[in-house]
Amino acid sequence: MGLTAFEQIKKEEKLSQDVEANAQVQRVGRRIAASVGRDLPNAEWEFVVFESNDLNAFALPGGKVGIYTGLLKLVESDDELATVMGHEIAHVTSRHGAERASQQYAVAGVGLAAAVAMEAKDVDPAKRNAILAAYGAGSTVGVMLPYSRLHETEADTIGLRFAAGAGYDPRAAAAFWRKMVAANKGRAKPPEFLSSHPAEETRIKNLEQLAPKYLPVYEAAKARIAREREQR
Repeated sequence: MGLTAFEQIKKEEKLSQDVEANAQVQRVGRRIAASVGRDLPNAEWEFVVFESNDLNAFALPGGKVGIYTGLLKLVESDDELATVMGHEIAHVTSRHGAERASQQYAVAGVGLAAAVAMEAKDVDPAKRNAILAAYGAGSTVGVMLPYSRLHETEADTIGLRFAAGAGYDPRAAAAFWRKMVAANKGRAKPPEFLSSHPAEETRIKNLEQLAPKYLPVYEAAKARIAREREQR
């Protein structure tokens, strides 16, 4: 499903012809994917730049990653881009797409079972609709959205480790997200409990706390890459 969806997106959205942007995304993406190693050995990695002002990126199962040029305009270094790409690659290796699909099927299945049971018991249609509406809202706020925020935080954590392991400075993550906050200033945002993502302040604080933990990983990877270049 992920492969099919990505092919469809490539047909529907404009591909960027920016040589430098494409080269940077390929360079950073390939290096992080190489550092991932056995986390997803069968992935068919593909990194594509889409021409759009959206400040966004996405990943689909199978190793398909899309980056929008709007987001790339905020990036000042490979280290900052690695923050984004590490996060998206972590979604893939953690199989978050499959987990979310499974959860959606489960929630929908429970709702369907409840609807069938109420119909069999001849529950008043108005009452039945009210119960199902309450179930839909409750499952979204109480289950789906918290689960999504958990995935985002997990991808931040794993992605930072991937980026550091590929020789990118983990301290760049918080700096990049501050730019995102500034770029999104003035836009209406839902409260955190109604959002699929953690609040920006929560995310930055988490990344700042994680960066020192992954500095030794980054330093070791940087030294390894330097040795490999000398041996070429």
